[in-house]
Amino acid sequence: MFAPLAKTLKLIPRVQFAVRTLTTINIKDHKEQIIERSDYPIEKCKAILKDEVTAVLGYGPQGRGQALNLRDQGFQVIVGARKGPSFDRAVEDGWKPGKNIFELEEAAYKGTIVQYLLSDAAQVAMWPNVKKHITKGKALYFSHGFGVVFKDQTHIIPPSDVDVILVAPKGSGLTVRTHFLEGRGINGSWAVFQDATGKAKERALATAFGIGCGHMFETTFEKEVVSDLTGERCVLMGLLQGAFKAQYDVLRAHGHSPSEAYNETIEEALCSLYPLVAQKGMDWMYANCSTTAQRGALDWAPKFEAALKPVIEACYQSVKDGSEARRSIDSNSAPDYQAKLTAELKAMSEQEMWVAGRALRPLRPENSGKKN
Repeated sequence: MFAPLAKTLKLIPRVQFAVRTLTTINIKDHKEQIIERSDYPIEKCKAILKDEVTAVLGYGPQGRGQALNLRDQGFQVIVGARKGPSFDRAVEDGWKPGKNIFELEEAAYKGTIVQYLLSDAAQVAMWPNVKKHITKGKALYFSHGFGVVFKDQTHIIPPSDVDVILVAPKGSGLTVRTHFLEGRGINGSWAVFQDATGKAKERALATAFGIGCGHMFETTFEKEVVSDLTGERCVLMGLLQGAFKAQYDVLRAHGHSPSEAYNETIEEALCSLYPLVAQKGMDWMYANCSTTAQRGALDWAPKFEAALKPVIEACYQSVKDGSEARRSIDSNSAPDYQAKLTAELKAMSEQEMWVAGRALRPLRPENSGKKN
């Protein structure tokens, strides 16, 4: 049996916090309640979690970002990691073996809020060892609904006497960390799958702002995983790569140079136009382009929408019926997965447009004299 964790934080006195009226947004008659940092100031979050030990299982990008942010904000947090590169990196980040970093099972035993942030495939593999430490009254925390929603394939079925909560930052673990360090934060969604203690919502939201989230909107485990997997396969990653490559290849096939094709496809999009969309919306970006650009974009956007919508719908259905989950589990559990992934990413890296990018990025004025 593992030794109990020595408490290192001082008890936080009980404090009364003012109750604010939560922000409600109305988007074409669809009302949503948004929870902001001002609703859960960090002192309130610490008071809610004053008797909790958050055990972050997994030190990949998401686990690392959330664990470091919690630590920097003064919460009692420990890390569970398998011996190897992740464990070594955690030690480099200042986690102390035997004090606040342990093997996975021991961390799960010591934690009262167990953040299950291993990769989806690793969650499946480790669940038989981890679940015996998810005991009555604890909270089992996810940042992705995959394991619980696709339980027929993952066999991840939480005990009935624990809270099961989700906090899903809308970005990579690296962004969770870098935005926190910049004082910005990243937005996220939250959900309660199971409230065994009556404290599930408070545990989720206190942890959400503890890891540095900006504002939170409510979802369900199923809606989170379906929207997330669809987004990754479509506009966030898969469609983006496909669209970039299609346009770049067309330009190159018609005699445009690599520099011109890259700039007109990727550089202008990422450095000039997309930031305008992020600031004030697509109409703002259109309004700040030439009338010729506006007219062409307005005419062609519906054509792309018509062409892409059936593909995105097919992707959505493939996610919803579990096909994408099965492919992910089968692929990511294969013994040669890492080698195959490395080869696939290398092949992408060697596509001419990304070779062009490596040559051109150092020539940006802000990168003058820096290595790419």
